[in-house]
Amino acid sequence: MRGSLSLRAGLLSVLIFAAFIGAWQFATMPTTGAAGDVDPEYAALVSGAAAQGAKSAFPTPADVGATIWGHLKDPFYVRGANDQGVGVQLAYSLGRVLLGYLLAAAVATPLGFLIGMSPLVYRALDPFIQVLKPISPLAWMPLALYTIKDSGISAIFVIFICSLWPMLINTAFGVASVRKEWLNVAATLEVGALRKAFLVILPAAAPTIMTGMRISIGIAWLVIVAAEMLVGGTGIGYFVWNEWNNLSIGNIITAILLIGLVGMALDVALGRAARLVAYRE
Repeated sequence: MRGSLSLRAGLLSVLIFAAFIGAWQFATMPTTGAAGDVDPEYAALVSGAAAQGAKSAFPTPADVGATIWGHLKDPFYVRGANDQGVGVQLAYSLGRVLLGYLLAAAVATPLGFLIGMSPLVYRALDPFIQVLKPISPLAWMPLALYTIKDSGISAIFVIFICSLWPMLINTAFGVASVRKEWLNVAATLEVGALRKAFLVILPAAAPTIMTGMRISIGIAWLVIVAAEMLVGGTGIGYFVWNEWNNLSIGNIITAILLIGLVGMALDVALGRAARLVAYRE
């Protein structure tokens, strides 16, 4: 039954994809007049776009497929500061995301433990968390650029800020939600505070902590694209913005597809890690 459901879901996905490609192909076909000639308005549009430096009008699925294949054939070329392969751009973005994300985890996990285990610390820090949490990460970018004076490090700082809150809140919630019976047993056995944290609280709170980490990686990958559009230089966000300035829609669609695939891969990786620490009571 389960295999049948997976098969039907796969077939439905293929049909939806085929319908999407068909609609895309139909929408990008040149319109023709009664005699079969190309519509003058369409011809004027294409010629006007060409005059502005665009390669063509909106690309067809075949055009995008050719563009994707061109990028995949040599994704790591470097021909100058503003001409680097899409693989290089993705590597820069992933490096910034992972560095900011790991820094956030290093801060959020112990601080979340402290908040979850101490009602006093929770009450003291909660007003600051509630004020800082709703602020858009990109709102920190001008301040980061002014103080740090480095666009790459500023982007990492923005990733750190946006990754911090889901991990911090979920860690604190997971720690505070550990069953009292387990803590009472640890107290009865006179387990030390550090040992209790690692052997009782951490395994019990791990699924909730991993949920926060999974949410954070998705937000971080969303934010890095916008941050790199602002600061420029390198990264997949800068690549998208640079290709827009070049009016290369095919390259933009390719980058959008790659952003989605990388985001999916990150989410799947964190989802599998979350299942590894899940448990049944």
